[in-house]
Amino acid sequence: MSKTLTTPFTLDDIRSLRAGDRVELSGTVYTGRDAAHKRLCTLLDKGESLPVDLAGQAIYFVGPCPAPPGRPIGSAGPTTSGRMDFYSPQIIAKCGLRAMIGKGDRSQAVKDAMKEYGCVYFAATGGAGALIANSITAAEVVAFDDLGPEAIYKLTFDKLPLVVAIDSEGNSLY
Repeated sequence: MSKTLTTPFTLDDIRSLRAGDRVELSGTVYTGRDAAHKRLCTLLDKGESLPVDLAGQAIYFVGPCPAPPGRPIGSAGPTTSGRMDFYSPQIIAKCGLRAMIGKGDRSQAVKDAMKEYGCVYFAATGGAGALIANSITAAEVVAFDDLGPEAIYKLTFDKLPLVVAIDSEGNSLY
C-alpha cells in the first residue's frame, strides 16, 4: 500500500516514513543538479537569499528534456544523486529541505544531515524518465535559466510513484 504525500512537507510527515515505504507524491518539487547546487551553496556561503524557498520542500535531481508539443516537459528521469553529496548537507541544514529524489546511494555526511534535520531520500526509477514525465502536470524555470536543463525548475507532480530509499533515521535500502 502506498502513502500519499503532498508538498510542502511537515517534519512529522518526514519522520513518519520508513525505508521501503512506497509513496505517491503530489505537489511542487524543485529540480537541481550539480551546477544549481553549487550556485545555491555559493549564495548560502555569501549570506545571500536563495531564488527559491526550499523549506519543507523536495529537490529532484534531474535535468529534464525539452517539452514535446502538448506536454509540460520531456523525459525527466533521475540522475545519480552522489554528485550532489558535497552540497546536500549544507542545503538540508540551512534551508529546511525535507526530501531529495534521485537514484543511487548517498554519502554518510548526507545521511547524518538527514538524521539531524529531518529529511528523506526517495528513489525514482532510473531509465523511466518518459514514464515519470507523465506524472508532471506543469513545469517552469524559476532560477538559473542560463544553465539550460540544469536550471532550477518548479515542477508540479500528480501521484509520482517513489520509494523511501533512506529515511530520516538513517535506515537505508542500500
